[in-house]
Amino acid sequence: MVDQAANRPPSVLSAGLKGRCPRCGRGRLFKGVLELAPRCEACGLDYGFADSADGPAVFVSLLGGFLVLGAALWTELVYEPPMWVHLVLFLPLTLIVCLGLARPLKGLLVAQQYRTKAEQGRFDP
Repeated sequence: MVDQAANRPPSVLSAGLKGRCPRCGRGRLFKGVLELAPRCEACGLDYGFADSADGPAVFVSLLGGFLVLGAALWTELVYEPPMWVHLVLFLPLTLIVCLGLARPLKGLLVAQQYRTKAEQGRFDP
């Protein structure tokens, strides 16, 4: 008997956050830090359809800004530290949070784009 779970495509959330192929869930989606591979090494899916554009950057800015600025505001209200403490704490934290969110969010948007068969809009007169 064939295992039904093995034939099911991975969830968008799982494939995207892990940086795996949105069709099979086994091949790698990225060949570099943020650069997409040309195709899946396991199933051969061509990643030419994927164009996440500025989507990941927008979500990284919104989520990272919310987290870091919220932490900075809380720190200011509770401890009232000097400005240099904010710079020493929150500049590196901003880099860590933003760089940490960029790859998973890009993978998530590419996986969602594959699942919904999103493509460039066309005007047919």
